[in-house]
Amino acid sequence: MERNIQQELNLKELELAALLEITQAINSNLPEKALYKIYHFTLLAQLKINRLTLFVQDEAWECKVCFGTATDFVKQNFPEEIRNLREITKLNNLNLDKRWRDFDVAIPVIQDGKVLAFVLIGNIHPYYSNLGALSFIQTLSNILIVAMENRKMTRQRLAQEAMRNEIRIAREVQAMLFPKSLPNDKDVAIHASYIPHSTIGGDYYDYIKIDDDQFLVCVADVSGKGVPASLLMSNFQAGLRTILRQTSDLETVVSELNYLIYRNAIAEKFITSFFAIYNRKTSELHYVNAGHNAPVLLYENNTCHLLNEGCTMLGIFEELPFMSVTKVLIPQKSMLLCYTDGLTEVFNKDEDEYGLENTIKFLQHSRYMNLQVLHRELLEDIRIYNDAAGFDDDITLLSCRFK
Repeated sequence: MERNIQQELNLKELELAALLEITQAINSNLPEKALYKIYHFTLLAQLKINRLTLFVQDEAWECKVCFGTATDFVKQNFPEEIRNLREITKLNNLNLDKRWRDFDVAIPVIQDGKVLAFVLIGNIHPYYSNLGALSFIQTLSNILIVAMENRKMTRQRLAQEAMRNEIRIAREVQAMLFPKSLPNDKDVAIHASYIPHSTIGGDYYDYIKIDDDQFLVCVADVSGKGVPASLLMSNFQAGLRTILRQTSDLETVVSELNYLIYRNAIAEKFITSFFAIYNRKTSELHYVNAGHNAPVLLYENNTCHLLNEGCTMLGIFEELPFMSVTKVLIPQKSMLLCYTDGLTEVFNKDEDEYGLENTIKFLQHSRYMNLQVLHRELLEDIRIYNDAAGFDDDITLLSCRFK
């Protein structure tokens, strides 16, 4: 009797020492690999566990600790018969491959109803033949695994917070790209609308006054979305405004911008864009379409002209392989609509595209609307066409009414 009591006391002392070692290791914020090593030696030295393997579920079941067996269980698939267990179970009752017969007991590690890990032990010391002792191993393993799980969740939370901050900054940067005001005077009225598909889009529009007679309008679309697209567009905008301070020659502006994007864009990033400089005195519009959707120039008689001449998209070649600057005379009461492909590449339930033809028809029927109302009605029209299924891309509209 006294001997059993003494054994029980010895066991409790060993368990207490093991618990102390594990908790100190966790509190010391040691790396995961070091924690598993301490877990290994604590079970071996303090609790006399001579044969053990620990499988932890991450994206897949991985063997994190293995000792006391000739088989390398790191390279073994974890049997489904064990994965389905939810309580401490003797393995001799299961129909397992002989490789797993090194182990006598499977101990699941469970947190909030989810199995996080399994501890398999074999060659059990007599001290650990009872359920109470096995439950302590389960508790000790639970402390370690849950601590690691919490640490992983903390890392994920910090990473998500960092991403949210990055997105917030990129969104603020993007908002700064757009002009604060657009003209509405005796010569011209300009209005723009931007509907991002996600928090950060890859579209851009701009209005830049060159002098009292001339101004530039631009619409552009970066391949891809998110923070990289936003940063590239910021680079594009800064470059455009810097170059325009030096020259208003459209061929030079576009060529220099292409070189800038080519040198700064990461792989597979490019920009389609449309540039136009309007002269109020001569009513002439000089434009370059750099691989972008052709803007629609609608005349008073409801005929239209597509502005599709120019060059290839920017950022693909170090030097543009071809280039043309086209001059168009703008009659009074004409209207120009520039847009990104998010407008026309909208599909109905039959997978028919809204397309350029429907866009032109809408303009012909709505040309006398206030531009702000026209944009709102056009966006509503494609929503109805899309059956409110949601848009798959950013949508940018920039319209000019020449008075």
